Amino acid sequence: MQQALIQHGVLLDAEALIPASAIAGSLGAALLFLPQAQRLAIGSFKGDLTALATEFFRTMANKIAHGHTAGADCASEKPAPTAGPGQPTFQHIAEGAAELQSMVIEDWAGEVAGSTYLEEKFRIPRSTLHRWQRRNEVIALRKGGRKHVFPLAQFVDGRPAPGLSEVLSLIPNPRLAWFWLARPSPGLDGRTPIEMLKHDMVHEVMLAARDFSSAGSITLPV
Repeated sequence: MQQALIQHGVLLDAEALIPASAIAGSLGAALLFLPQAQRLAIGSFKGDLTALATEFFRTMANKIAHGHTAGADCASEKPAPTAGPGQPTFQHIAEGAAELQSMVIEDWAGEVAGSTYLEEKFRIPRSTLHRWQRRNEVIALRKGGRKHVFPLAQFVDGRPAPGLSEVLSLIPNPRLAWFWLARPSPGLDGRTPIEMLKHDMVHEVMLAARDFSSAGSITLPV
């Protein structure tokens, strides 16, 4: 973040750099999940981005200033449930998984395909694909009624990347598991878990997946 600002002739002190980095990361993550048409529109925007950003932050500050007390009151009226001894809290993760369920798969999961395509192009027999699915060795995402599609990025030489079953044992919801696998992870120094699995770095990914599932939170685009 600091290097990018320096390239544009902007210097921030350490106190300002921390929230700026957090906001930049959140905005970047949200941009990835916008429909393609909206991403293209933003990319081609030639207006005054500084003015838009200033208005955005003014609105944010006003909402925080006026909503902080109300939020605290609501929190006091309805305390968050806690997990039992030794159990991770999955409330926020469950909410995130439900939100992913309502999103169009192609908008967040990348390239996906059904069993017919995989059989024709990847030479993966349907029986083999279904066996992998039963054993939780492959990520299958429900699309529509009973149809499943499979993210193509999980396959290496016609087989699922190693370690997928271990990840699914920690993050049982396939949509949430793939959401996490396909994006740079702070717990892995910004590396992408699925790419690490393709390079047999299963242990490192497992540790990060365990931390993710224990954290009990997920940030999705608005």
